[in-house]
Amino acid sequence: MNYQIREENGFSYVEEGKGQVLLLLHGLFGALSNWEMVIERFRSDYKVIIPLMPIYQMPLIKTSAKSLARFIHKFVVYKKLDRFTLLGNSLGGHVALIYALEHQERVHSMVLTGSSGLYENSFGGSFPKRESYDFIKERVEFTFCDPATATKELVDEVFAIVNDRNRVMKILAMAKSAIRHNMSKDLQHIHVPVSLIWGREDRVTPPEVAEEFHALLPNSELSWIDKCGHAPMMEKPNEFNDHLSAFLKKVYAKEASDLK
Repeated sequence: MNYQIREENGFSYVEEGKGQVLLLLHGLFGALSNWEMVIERFRSDYKVIIPLMPIYQMPLIKTSAKSLARFIHKFVVYKKLDRFTLLGNSLGGHVALIYALEHQERVHSMVLTGSSGLYENSFGGSFPKRESYDFIKERVEFTFCDPATATKELVDEVFAIVNDRNRVMKILAMAKSAIRHNMSKDLQHIHVPVSLIWGREDRVTPPEVAEEFHALLPNSELSWIDKCGHAPMMEKPNEFNDHLSAFLKKVYAKEASDLK
């Protein structure tokens, strides 16, 4: 990723472009680079901001999606952000939902893709075997419909993470907290426009999860991407960006119309 990572006030983040703010949240094994094609497409018309969430820096006892949402709020306050679009993949979607529930007045709209919060088949239903590179490769490939999307660089990154004992403990704590924090009863209270952009072959948060989100979120729309797994913005970036662009144009055009 060729973008400058800014370090300010204890936050690490990428910020590109000008305009309405798109605040992007990565997943448990994700990184800033997961959103690279979104930056490329939207930085000419929007301000794209991606904070690096401190999944591995939090005390074990505070490792949870709720703690990450509190961290995001501190970042939002520091950056003086208001009426922005929240985008979240996997755990990042879960954090986005918690944040929106608690600070709905700051959120203009939301985009969720492969979001946890209802159900997630974490790591393919298996405990990460730290010693086996082939096992990790198989599990990373499980994330995508096309195994070729799991590049050696990506597999190496995950392999390094799961061979760090401290990080493994944080991953397990985070995954358990996410499972415990089912949001099915909370989603009815989130009224901002939500776009659900989902891979039809997602095996981590399967299609029925997207359909349940759509049923429970009062102001949501659901778009499918064929032959695509858990991370559409990586596996099918052009289709993902087309859906995202259409949604953003619609919600911001409606706001402009309402102000007239």
